[in-house]
Amino acid sequence: MSRVIEPGDPVALETFAELSAVEAWRLLKTSAPRFERWAPRVAEVRPERDLERAEAAGARFVIPGDDEWPEQVEVLADAGQQSRRGGVPFGLWVRGKPDLRHALANSVAMVGARACSSYGEHAASELATGLAENGATVVSGGAYGIDAAAHRGALAGSGITIAILACGVDVSYPKSNTNLFDRIAADGLLVSELPPGCSPTKLRFLARNRLIAATTLGTVVVEAAVRSGALNSAGWAEQCGRPVLAVPGPITSRMSEGVHLLVRERNAVLATSVADVLEAISPLGTRLTIYPHAPATPTDNLDPDVQRTLDAVPVVTPAPPTRIAATAGLDLDTVQECLETLADLDLVEYHPPGWRLSPNHRHALTTLP
Repeated sequence: MSRVIEPGDPVALETFAELSAVEAWRLLKTSAPRFERWAPRVAEVRPERDLERAEAAGARFVIPGDDEWPEQVEVLADAGQQSRRGGVPFGLWVRGKPDLRHALANSVAMVGARACSSYGEHAASELATGLAENGATVVSGGAYGIDAAAHRGALAGSGITIAILACGVDVSYPKSNTNLFDRIAADGLLVSELPPGCSPTKLRFLARNRLIAATTLGTVVVEAAVRSGALNSAGWAEQCGRPVLAVPGPITSRMSEGVHLLVRERNAVLATSVADVLEAISPLGTRLTIYPHAPATPTDNLDPDVQRTLDAVPVVTPAPPTRIAATAGLDLDTVQECLETLADLDLVEYHPPGWRLSPNHRHALTTLP
């Protein structure tokens, strides 16, 4: 059936809704009413040949009920349709050594523009490396640009990466990514619902996107124009109830317009670090992000009068307390008391004939970000 039925075919979903795979296959072979449309492919299908070709490529066929089957993909049964595609696959062709179910148990999808910028490529690679180092499997589509950067980043982080393809697992598309696919097959997994030898089509890419979203705990979008296929993956993640994360880009970049749209209009979570992604895909209340803040300084909690006095103290040329008091707008007794407090904190020093900032405080001021 994986050879005969196009991935995510909505007509097949309706036709086979109440049938088991065995019952559907029997009706397909007899060209029963409503099943004629698939007759040309049924006549040419050779399951044994597909299995032999898969074995030659080091691949296997995983179906619902197998120990290796990722049950989370079954969310597609209730996720509706998008771009005339939908539904749970009949099975998945898997090439590589890791166990598919186990590898997807803690996984993140990373998608984005094929014609990405150097910024987007760097961001995807760095995030993927960090996620891999934290034990997350990075899932993408094996395409140019962000996909390839995500796969390479995960491999650099000595983690598992999975490429979900719109062609057979023995087909290198795009051809220039052949070496990358070989590396993924050696240390990770190549996955497709299409049998060996199949070539990609536009609809197959759209069908593939639903698997990327459904098999993972969340989808990160790194650079996407307003008509990018990555937004299709984000839409599937939304329909599957998975979090969508968006990596911001320059406001002048067309490649980031779609990403910013996800944040503004579709409630995507802004992601700027590995910690942001891990928080989004982890159980509620765990791996919480610590928001960035500037390091504390000795002046953070000064009394207002002490702060006013410090602001009035010259940087280099000493000034007498009377001049500091006039500058600060405080009486002389208050300023004298404040100067003693500042001296104890090593913020000012007495240098005849008056007061100036201490060397340590002058140095601190010149090194502020």
